[in-house]
Amino acid sequence: MAARSRKLITVLDQITPLILTYNEAPNIARALAGLSWAKEIVVVDSFSDDETVEIARSMPQVRVLQRAFDCHRNQWEFGLKETGISTPWVLALDADYVVTSEFVAELEKLKPDPEINGYRANFIYCINGKKLRSGIYPPVTVLYRRDAASYSQDGHTQRVAVEGTIKDLRAALLHDDRKSLRRWFNSQKRYTQLEAHKLREADPAELNRVDRLRRWRVVVPPVMLVYCLLVRGGIFDGWAGFYYAFQRTTAELMLAVNLGRRFTRINADVYSRY
Repeated sequence: MAARSRKLITVLDQITPLILTYNEAPNIARALAGLSWAKEIVVVDSFSDDETVEIARSMPQVRVLQRAFDCHRNQWEFGLKETGISTPWVLALDADYVVTSEFVAELEKLKPDPEINGYRANFIYCINGKKLRSGIYPPVTVLYRRDAASYSQDGHTQRVAVEGTIKDLRAALLHDDRKSLRRWFNSQKRYTQLEAHKLREADPAELNRVDRLRRWRVVVPPVMLVYCLLVRGGIFDGWAGFYYAFQRTTAELMLAVNLGRRFTRINADVYSRY
């Protein structure tokens, strides 16, 4: 058993979790609790003014660095390339992601071939800890070889580009954001401005089907409500399912409003916080 444990620890020693934070006190402790296996955890904080940094530093293997936020791409690039991460693999996580024991067990057993440079994870969306069947959070490449990855800005968020093959993991991560509704609403105001700007400037031929429908403005919000509640089965998730459908429909409505505004540039303040 001791030999087996040493082997598993050696596998996980090749991975450094990287987390970005800004005022994530409601989430960061749960995110870190699932990473107790890591020798080092790097947290890049955007000068939080709540207890985020204090909570993060209470875990001995956490190393906190602070950088003023300008955009998601630059923040992730800083975390990836300028924080002294030395392991060959990085596990890139938002502060509202929760790593489950099933996910860790799968990481322990990974034996990637040389051409495999990344792994993509599915998500189970949660509302205050309740897992939803109706969540539509897309798969994300969260585990990658450090030297094969780079970030680009894509609308309101970032995209990681990984050279080489990306495979899918079987175990899912949890997405469980417990920040206030007001914080969520203010974030969506900024996100949907950036997303509207991206959609207006993009060549329609390069957009996926959903984003092309979003440019029509009136189509997606009601469809999203029906999709979350009926197609995805949100009505069987109880109050949490209706709350989630409300959030997703509201976000689409805000995007539709911003698409209708003919502003030509994004105010720099939109990028100042996330």
